Amino acid sequence: MGLEPDAKVEEAGGEHPPALRATPFEGGLVGALRAIPFAGGYFRIAGASERGARLFFAACASTSMLIVLLIFLFLFKEAVPFVSKPGLSDLAGTRWVPVSFQHELFGILPLVLGSLLVTLLASVLAIPFGVGAAIYIAELARPAEREFLKPCIEMLAAIPSVVLGFFGLVVLAPLVKAVFHLSTGLTALSGAILLALMAAPTIISIAEDAIRSVPRSYREASLAMGATHMQTVWKVTTPAALSGIVAAVMLGMGRVVGETMAVLMVTGNAAMMTLSPFDSVRTMTATIAAEMGEVTFGSTHYQALFWVGITLLFATFILNMVAQRVLRKYQRS
Repeated sequence: MGLEPDAKVEEAGGEHPPALRATPFEGGLVGALRAIPFAGGYFRIAGASERGARLFFAACASTSMLIVLLIFLFLFKEAVPFVSKPGLSDLAGTRWVPVSFQHELFGILPLVLGSLLVTLLASVLAIPFGVGAAIYIAELARPAEREFLKPCIEMLAAIPSVVLGFFGLVVLAPLVKAVFHLSTGLTALSGAILLALMAAPTIISIAEDAIRSVPRSYREASLAMGATHMQTVWKVTTPAALSGIVAAVMLGMGRVVGETMAVLMVTGNAAMMTLSPFDSVRTMTATIAAEMGEVTFGSTHYQALFWVGITLLFATFILNMVAQRVLRKYQRS
């Protein structure tokens, strides 16, 4: 009888020759089964890394929520004593006279109205200009023009607000006074023009990116149907990028609402009830910036300033909620 292959190997020296020795990667099903422990260890390490990354990102998100909560708690902690004396009803007044030898008044309505007036005027000026400039740069400008305009817009966004405030104080306010024949150029209109100049780069940059992200096939299909280039821009490209344009507008308005130094320098800082753009006004941000550094810690004036900050914070949250609803609406459509 002939020897079996294993017996022949044993007679030859007791070991399989190297050519017959199976490795974990070369032995077919047996090699794959042998490789399973190594793969299991790899997947265990990968799973642990994924869990660690998940915990890290969850901690980052939780930290941001915790910071917002702590800000709310701090504001309410400092503002709550105002509720008992003199009372929240004083905040609904129409006069802001926090320092007086006779009777202090803490009505924040002039501050709210001033902030609303400047924000609306700035939005009316910045939105058409910003969206129009974004459409021109994205769809109509030649490549050389685009390469020149984009850095200029980004440079404008990088200018500090205090520098723009000096520009408004020295150049813009006298110009407004001369053009409209006013007694002073420090008006709500001056602040609105300056804020529109500050918000425009944000609107232009984000809206231009949104318009350029519209698929090229949309434009080609419109042109193939016989539409002109301008018809394609207004009827196809702009509606397709509307959600991004709305986001740009909301971010620009957020910049306007939160701005402090520019409005502090050019709006006149007169806390009065007015809807005229040619009158001096005082905004909530300017009030906090101008008075918080000089107020007595823990005084009624100090507490009233925190209520101004709470009002401003709620206004910002409402603006963000409206922006999210509008974005969801346009994304669904």
